[in-house]
Amino acid sequence: MNRLIVVSNRVQPPMEEGSANQGGLAVALSAALRESNGIWFGWSGDEAGNFTGHIDFQRHHGVTTATIDLEAQDIDEYYNGYANRTLWPLFHDRIDLAEFQREFEGGYERANRRFADTLSPLLQPDDLIWIHDYHLIPLGRDLRRMGVGNRLGFFLHIPWPPTRLLLSLPHHRELVESLFFYDVVGFQTQDWLDSFLHYVQTKLNAEVREDGTILHEGRVLRAIACPIGIDRAEFQEMVESEEALVACRAMEKSADGRAMILGVDRLDYSKGLQDRFLGYQRFLATHPEMLERVFLLQIAPPSRENVGSYQEIRAQLDALSGHINGEFASVEWVPIRYVNKGYPREKLAGIYRAARVGLVTPLRDGMNLVAKEYIAAQNPEDPGVLILSSFAGAARQLTQALLVNPHSADDVADAIARALTMPKEERIARWRASMDVVEREDVTWWLRRFVGALAATDEASIPVETTG
Repeated sequence: MNRLIVVSNRVQPPMEEGSANQGGLAVALSAALRESNGIWFGWSGDEAGNFTGHIDFQRHHGVTTATIDLEAQDIDEYYNGYANRTLWPLFHDRIDLAEFQREFEGGYERANRRFADTLSPLLQPDDLIWIHDYHLIPLGRDLRRMGVGNRLGFFLHIPWPPTRLLLSLPHHRELVESLFFYDVVGFQTQDWLDSFLHYVQTKLNAEVREDGTILHEGRVLRAIACPIGIDRAEFQEMVESEEALVACRAMEKSADGRAMILGVDRLDYSKGLQDRFLGYQRFLATHPEMLERVFLLQIAPPSRENVGSYQEIRAQLDALSGHINGEFASVEWVPIRYVNKGYPREKLAGIYRAARVGLVTPLRDGMNLVAKEYIAAQNPEDPGVLILSSFAGAARQLTQALLVNPHSADDVADAIARALTMPKEERIARWRASMDVVEREDVTWWLRRFVGALAATDEASIPVETTG
C-alpha cells in the first residue's frame, strides 16, 4: 500500500483512545492508520496568537500525527461558524438553525487554504490523500490549485442533504463543484449518495455514467457508498477487559434487578434526545406496570459549548428530565439517570453490556457507531435489544434492530415495550444477524474498500453496492 495521508479537522493521537469523549471518527481513523502506517494531519485543537504554519510532529503507537494551531478568528469563523453553525445544521435537515454569514464562509475558505499550504510540502508523489468530513470540503480543490497531482479522496461522515435544502446555502454550486477535484468521494449510505447524485444531475447537468463515474466539465469523479465500521477486534477485547467487567458488574448491582435502557450520545440536536425522553415518558405513562422495573441511563457529554443552540439543548434536557422524574419517580426509584459527562471506552463497553435495551434514536445521522458498539458488546447467550432510528445510516445495515420513527413518541414507546418483553430466542436471532454485519463490515473493511477505490487504476472495476 502507498503511504496514506489522512486529513481531518481534529487530530486525536491513538494514546488517547481510552479517554472520555473520543468520538467514533477518531477511533476509526486511529485503527485505519495503524493498518496503513500513515500520517494523520489536522488541527491540534489549540489556538495560536498568529498563524505561523508550524507543524507539530508526534508519533504514538505506530501512527505519526502532524498538527497545526489556528488563530482565534479561524476557530470562530471556520469551526464554530461555517462548519458548525452553517453546514452541520443544514446537512442534518435543521435549516431553521443554520446561520448564513459572509464572514463564516470567508473564514472557512481561509482555513482550508491554510490546511493546503501547510500540508502540501509534506506530500510525496505516490501518497494517497484521504480528506475527511464537512469541515474540509474545498481542501482538494485548494491542493489541486497548488499543483498537487496525487490521488485525492474525500469521505463525508454526515448525511448529504436533499437538493431542496442545499439550495438555501449561498454559493452551494461552488461548494459542490469543489468535490469534482477529488478522484473518489465516499458517503455513508446509498441514500446520501442518491441525494448527491440528484443535485449534480439536476443543478450541474452532470453525466452519471453506467460505470458509476460522474462527468462534469471535463472532470471525472467516482462517488461510492462506503459505510464506516468499528474496530471490532479491538472493541471486543475491550468488552472482555477488567475495567469493562467491573463496570458491567457495577451497573448490574446499581440496577438492582431493574432493566436498564441506555442512550449514549454527544449533546447535539441531531441526536433527538428531547424526542427520546418524550418517547420514554410515553412508555412510562402507557405501561404503568413497568414503573420501578426499568430506568433510562442517558449519557450525553457536552460538545460545541460555545454555540448557542447547544446551550439551549442542555437547558431543555435538564428541564425535561427533571419534569419526567418529578412526574414518575418514587422515594426508591428515579426513571431517568441523566449524565452530562463522557466515560473511557472500556467503561462504556461494560455499560453497554449491562443494558437490556440500547436506545439509538437520532433524528438524522450519517452512520452512528454507538449502535454497532452496542451490538458488539452484548452477551451472545443473553443479548440486549437495539432500538434504532430509521434515519440513522446504521439502519441500512442493522436491519434486524427494532427500527423506529424517532419523531413519534408512540413508536418509541411501543419499541421499548417490545424490546423489554422480547423472547430470548428472538433476541439472539436479531443480535446474531446484526453481529454478522458488524464483524464483516468493520473498520478494516471500510478502510480497504475506500482506499482500494482511491488506489485503483481500473476505476470501472470498483463495486458501489452497499449492504441493505
